[in-house]
Amino acid sequence: MKYLIDKQASKPVYLQIYEQIRSDITERVLKYGDKLPSKRLIGEELGVSVISVEHAYSLLIDEGYIIPRERSGYFVCYSESGGFLHPISDMPVHRKPAGAALENDFPFSVYTKTMRRVISEYGDEIMQKCQNSGHAEFKKAISDYLARSRGIKVSESRIVVGSGAEYLYGIIIQMLGRDRIYATEKPSYEKIEAVYKANGVKYELLELGVDGINSIALSATGASVLHITPYRSYPSGITASASKRHEYLRWAAGDRFIIEEDFESEFSVLSKPEETLFSMSRNDNVIYLNTFSKTISPAVRTGYMILPEKLVSVFEKRVGFYSCSVPVFEQLVLANFIMSGDFERHINRVRRKKRRG
Repeated sequence: MKYLIDKQASKPVYLQIYEQIRSDITERVLKYGDKLPSKRLIGEELGVSVISVEHAYSLLIDEGYIIPRERSGYFVCYSESGGFLHPISDMPVHRKPAGAALENDFPFSVYTKTMRRVISEYGDEIMQKCQNSGHAEFKKAISDYLARSRGIKVSESRIVVGSGAEYLYGIIIQMLGRDRIYATEKPSYEKIEAVYKANGVKYELLELGVDGINSIALSATGASVLHITPYRSYPSGITASASKRHEYLRWAAGDRFIIEEDFESEFSVLSKPEETLFSMSRNDNVIYLNTFSKTISPAVRTGYMILPEKLVSVFEKRVGFYSCSVPVFEQLVLANFIMSGDFERHINRVRRKKRRG
């Protein structure tokens, strides 16, 4: 292995190390069970501190690419079959800390000031109808935020705004069609199953294992749409490992689609949020979905989804006639709250508190 570090680059050294090792693992230069060089050795070869290497290794451990073994070093645990170096009984369950979003930490006074500013500056524009997929200013704010925080770079034309996750589930069903079989995690958020049932579509519940959906259940399903919450599935708290995320993407070949619900990922205590399936996919077949119910309040009935490029015209043809279900005023308040930086400052405060807790 030969890694190169650009100390003049804007990207931190530890991220450069992390990305190069991760690439070697996913491209099978480093295979399942291989031992990684010691942190000291890599630090000496690259002329960087051991702390930088340790930080990179910590990210790889958090995301399920490697595992530490006491007095033995670090070993690759990523495999295309989703297996682990240790027997499953010896592995920790891949979970994120439980607990509801810290809603009491939300800067309500700042939010109300944003509301007053929007009323003052936009005037009667808040009473006007916006385009069916959402207000252009709000979609621009979402696009810029996702590029900064999640590494997702998409045009506003691919963003669709709707009044919460359940509403968007229904829109997706109408867009993809009721003749498909949908599959989701077992257990999962109960309203997912309720929406599928209410829309009269066939669906399957796939058992969760310690790191995501059971591989046998996934390979046996007759579904062509997989609805998952890879960061922190509710109510189990299970997070899909790196191996499992790649397994999901391999499953989604041909005319299959993944609905990725990025529930609660903003409050990850990791210094680098885990990659989304949307950003990892090369097949243009992942629908990314998120809301503000956890980051702000369940009372804010606003969500959004990002469509694969090939579904933009399908959306317009099949469901583009629907009016946007979120009032313009609420969209402009959220847009300004995000663009001012107040939203990300709130997120960072909660993350710092969770780290200390």
